Amino acid sequence: MTSKVMKLATGCALLVTTASGALAGSVTQPGETVGVPAGAPAAPGVYFVNTLDWGCRNTAPDSTCVGVTIPVVEWATPWTIFGGRLQFLTAAPAVEVGVHHTTYLRGMYNPLFGGMLAWDLGNGFNFSYFVGSYFNVDTEVAWSDTNLNQRFAFTYAKYGWNLTANVIWGIHKDSVTDRPQLSPCPAPFALQGCNPNFLNVDLTATKEFGKWQIGPVAYYSTDLNSPLETYQRQRQLAVGGLLGYNFDGKVILQAYYTSEVFERNYGAADHRLWTRVIVPLYQEAPPAPTRMPGRRG
Repeated sequence: MTSKVMKLATGCALLVTTASGALAGSVTQPGETVGVPAGAPAAPGVYFVNTLDWGCRNTAPDSTCVGVTIPVVEWATPWTIFGGRLQFLTAAPAVEVGVHHTTYLRGMYNPLFGGMLAWDLGNGFNFSYFVGSYFNVDTEVAWSDTNLNQRFAFTYAKYGWNLTANVIWGIHKDSVTDRPQLSPCPAPFALQGCNPNFLNVDLTATKEFGKWQIGPVAYYSTDLNSPLETYQRQRQLAVGGLLGYNFDGKVILQAYYTSEVFERNYGAADHRLWTRVIVPLYQEAPPAPTRMPGRRG
């Protein structure tokens, strides 16, 4: 067995015994789409979004901390299909995870690519459907297979409100693999990867006051199956609050804090600080208004 596999197996064993899994059972990080009106179509253009978060679980005997950065490039095309705006996005996340005074792992996470249709239903109501995949990569912190990712988002965006529920459903290609990872199978199968299907629900209820945005947020996640009979399914519920500021549409900054009020099989509650920057790299100019014949000005 190579030293890399030994190092990872040791790290996985430490993480699973001290933290019952340092990362969520979900490939999509629970809470990562909080604050975004995911159901509403974006104006045609290209956008850069980076979500950065860091938090810890006070697991015994030492705390387990996880840092994540999720850079995303999104292209909202000028095209529509069945009335829905066609949009594409790609993400290249990176993760670091450490048990205090014990072990530290870091690396690139599974990259994501997918497409979405988003409909403006009128009167502030919006709906979107996303389908994509997180692709398999061989790093210390990545899942050991490819995951199909589907998202169903509902957004009410009117009078400065952003009321959004984003339901994220992940299906793994392989439930059990021969490569260890940060969510390993329970002993004596810890040198294998266990990949449960999952469901996340990210919730946002914010209101704009001028350039400011404020409101409560929450997220829930749960494993949907047990890859092995001895696998212990994970669930969690977290609540928090968000504060954002819009620099005249050139840059949008957001920060939110979440704290778990319920967890199952994680070893301890997670407390996490999130930040996000949204930068329009390019936006199509709106069409010039058509002047009626015979009118002046």
